[in-house]
Amino acid sequence: MKNILVPTDFSENSWNAIIYALSFFKKVGCNFYFLHVSPYDEVVGSDTFFHTEDTITARITYNGREQMQKLLQKIEKLSLNTKHHFYSVHEYIFFIDAIRKQVEEKEIDYIVMGTKGASGLKERTIGSNTGDVITKVKCPVLVVPENAKYVRPKEIAFPTDYNLNYKSKILDTITGIISLSNASLRVLHIAKKEKELSELQKRNKDFLHDYLGDTIEHSFHFLSNTNIEEAVQCFVESRDIDMITMIAKNVNFFQRILFRPTVEKISYHIDIPFLVLHE
Repeated sequence: MKNILVPTDFSENSWNAIIYALSFFKKVGCNFYFLHVSPYDEVVGSDTFFHTEDTITARITYNGREQMQKLLQKIEKLSLNTKHHFYSVHEYIFFIDAIRKQVEEKEIDYIVMGTKGASGLKERTIGSNTGDVITKVKCPVLVVPENAKYVRPKEIAFPTDYNLNYKSKILDTITGIISLSNASLRVLHIAKKEKELSELQKRNKDFLHDYLGDTIEHSFHFLSNTNIEEAVQCFVESRDIDMITMIAKNVNFFQRILFRPTVEKISYHIDIPFLVLHE
């Protein structure tokens, strides 16, 4: 039985993430915990002594619990899997604290979050809450962009520079996701120019190949490009990639791909789900 945490603000974007989560885990018994964190308390924070009339009114009229009840009724009508169980959680603490609390208390296996692409003058491609969860919570996070619609993942890209030792926890999560959808893993190495791998990189690549073995359909790919984001975009389009998975520990490599794509040129961040892994 998997434990899945799905934060929601009752928006279309978060509903899209819910549909994706229910569909992705449709063949697995799951406990889904739908978490809503009151935005009122995020604004007020720990200052409980000074409340204006507006903030008091906001709290009185806030109907999060009613919206959650409607959400659960809407979800239960979908009936994707009778082994799916649904629970609502409402927190009045800071968002990241609420996520961490639920991950620990509910022994969460995956967090699934929706996110909107950049708009207007904002160049961030990942919303602040999602970005905080990805970087500050040690739990696998499946990021579902606003334009992502569920299709069974057949090709999963794994961009890596081979400079990290792949821990069994990371690889177990990757192979578990692959097994759920019977997908193939495409390991992608990107560099400014083609050159021989260092001894460390060779060892890590060989270890990855041996670990995946014959049980996981996989292949290794190399692209030469000074722009990592453009290389990922090219690979996603050429291979018809359905999901991208990455390890959060390699901060510079990871953040360039997930947080800094140029909106005009790069579209994978609004179309392709990201599975972010932590050691």
